[in-house]
Amino acid sequence: MRPDSDSRGQSRSREPRKQSNRATEIVAREAARFIAREAGSESLITVIRAQSVAHGDRIMIFVSVFPIEKAHAAMSFLERQREAFSDYLKQHARMRLPRIDFMLDNGEESGAPMGEIGGQGGN
Repeated sequence: MRPDSDSRGQSRSREPRKQSNRATEIVAREAARFIAREAGSESLITVIRAQSVAHGDRIMIFVSVFPIEKAHAAMSFLERQREAFSDYLKQHARMRLPRIDFMLDNGEESGAPMGEIGGQGGN
């Protein structure tokens, strides 16, 4: 039997990854619900995906914003609402709460950190 397997010979390393994937899915779903409830109607903010970072200690939530001209305002809103979203997660998800970061994922700006959005001019 391998040292990283359990008594049935199955790898133990898959279980934390499965839990991490589940936590990421829960956070993405709850983020979409929170944003739909809290965001204004000036832009459409859509959760694209979530990604676990640093062994689940941090989850990055990737969102798209339409129209793109409202991206900076939308990302500022999400940054201001991060603590409120954490409180929302405490009430709606039974899990250890990771640090949450919101990132823009609008095609060419894919994964641009919030500080880089809006400060760039056109081509």
